[in-house]
Amino acid sequence: MQLSKQVAFHKVMGDPTRIKIVYLLQEECLHVGAIAGKLGLSAPTISHHLTKMKECNLVFSRKEKNTVYYHLNKKVLAHHGSVLQQFAQEGKGDVPVSDKVLKEKQKVMNNFLEKNGRLKNIPSQQKKKLFLLEHMVEGLKVGEKYPEKEVNEYIKQFHDDFATLRREFIIHQFMYRENGIYEVNPKEMWASSKLYVAEEG
Repeated sequence: MQLSKQVAFHKVMGDPTRIKIVYLLQEECLHVGAIAGKLGLSAPTISHHLTKMKECNLVFSRKEKNTVYYHLNKKVLAHHGSVLQQFAQEGKGDVPVSDKVLKEKQKVMNNFLEKNGRLKNIPSQQKKKLFLLEHMVEGLKVGEKYPEKEVNEYIKQFHDDFATLRREFIIHQFMYRENGIYEVNPKEMWASSKLYVAEEG
């Protein structure tokens, strides 16, 4: 899962009232008035919180006769928890690097990069694409905040289709985007990091 989706989810859940709503909906589906009564808040306030929770698919509504009931999407809640655990597991310890993979990466660099460093084309094969994306993003600094325009100009050094490559940076977790500002993720999160695990035997 993209980091931006995880961040969006946890931003929504970074509110005590919404956490209380989750607890209530774990037990039973409830309408706005019932939730408001249990929490001692106004119905409009509860409606606002539920709208935010619906945006990240944490709750869904069903109409029964004239009343709208809200249900907790337990699968989504469990999924976000498991993704966090996965991030933690993937970040543990040093990853042994396979010489075979390093040679393979160098071969991809030789085949897809011009002498001036520009991409001949964007490979369709996932593994080759990840090697090249990694090569490109390594020129950016971790901890630096980059406006989208600056990211576009940087990518243009390698290829004119900056929109596609910028999107690939996000999809494969090389970068994180929020409000048009981009940051490089830790290398442990890059999709390419999984390619370097040494083969057993």
